[in-house]
Amino acid sequence: MASNFNFYSSYLAAKQHIMKKIGILFGQENSFPQAFVDRVNQKAEKDIIAEFVHIDKVMQAEPSGYSVIIDRISQDVPFYRAMLKNAAISGTAVINNPFWWSADEKFFNNALAVKIGVPVPKTVILPSKDLPDDTTSQSFRNLAFPLDWDAIFNYVGFPAYMKPFDGGGWKEVYKLHHKEEFFEKYDLTKQYVMMLQEEITFDDYFRCYCIGGKHVRIMQYEPRNPHHLRYEHGKAPAEKKLLDLVKNYVIKLNKYLGYDFNTVEFAIRDGVPYAIDFCNPAPDAEVTSVGQENFDWVVETAADYAIERAKKQKDGRDNLTWGEYVKKGAAGLPLLDHEKKVVKKAAPKK
Repeated sequence: MASNFNFYSSYLAAKQHIMKKIGILFGQENSFPQAFVDRVNQKAEKDIIAEFVHIDKVMQAEPSGYSVIIDRISQDVPFYRAMLKNAAISGTAVINNPFWWSADEKFFNNALAVKIGVPVPKTVILPSKDLPDDTTSQSFRNLAFPLDWDAIFNYVGFPAYMKPFDGGGWKEVYKLHHKEEFFEKYDLTKQYVMMLQEEITFDDYFRCYCIGGKHVRIMQYEPRNPHHLRYEHGKAPAEKKLLDLVKNYVIKLNKYLGYDFNTVEFAIRDGVPYAIDFCNPAPDAEVTSVGQENFDWVVETAADYAIERAKKQKDGRDNLTWGEYVKKGAAGLPLLDHEKKVVKKAAPKK
């Protein structure tokens, strides 16, 4: 009888004890989600478990049941994006911040990079060739027609690349050699809002994971190879000075953007790293494409970071990461710290 009583008491205590759950929300990828869940659980952190996110209903302002959710798919599923915002308002630490991810796009990324001193290719944004749904020519009375194409082409130059301002996966990307080819391809872009971007003819190329805004893995990469061979570049290792500069830029970009899990790509021209693509909040992490060593690093680092966030998470509070661009803007502070220092020095002279 006493043993039954002790068992029942332990059962009640266990029921009352709240575990912190880490969930991963994903789509068609295969290797990373299971490896991530397994690694978190292998670490056996007290009161923390990981699992695939399970959704059977979403009620407004109701908690999701997860302390942390790793988001790998909401860019393609609007229902998931809305669910994650609802989870965040009740205290879930969503990786990445779904509000910022909804607001962000590649053209803004480039503009921010210019402001914070990270080199990027010269880039312009173009209106969609076809009118968006439910609009007419009257919707564009503020837009000049034709655009100042000569100024645009003189600024960017040729060869150039044209690609969607909010796209990914190398979809709808065109290499253009002259303005006649530009207009030929532009006519095919339908309702896509495109960027026209200077080509950076590179000597080396890096793709860099950044997790938690501090953990960086720099991978030499060859984007001209078939997808499954892009990490088999055959190049000599890069110099430490260049790698240190690349790492500094990776951390700086993610600090200002506020991404917890991102990749940044750099093309190296004449020793200068140009940030090419750094809005990848659900980056490829399949073992078949990134290779075993890179895969092991991203699984281990993501597991450690998710556990770190779970330990810090507090119900009913904002547990999201906000970048320096948002935080400084909300506080009315200059974007760069040195601007703030200049203002402080100048003030006594008034």
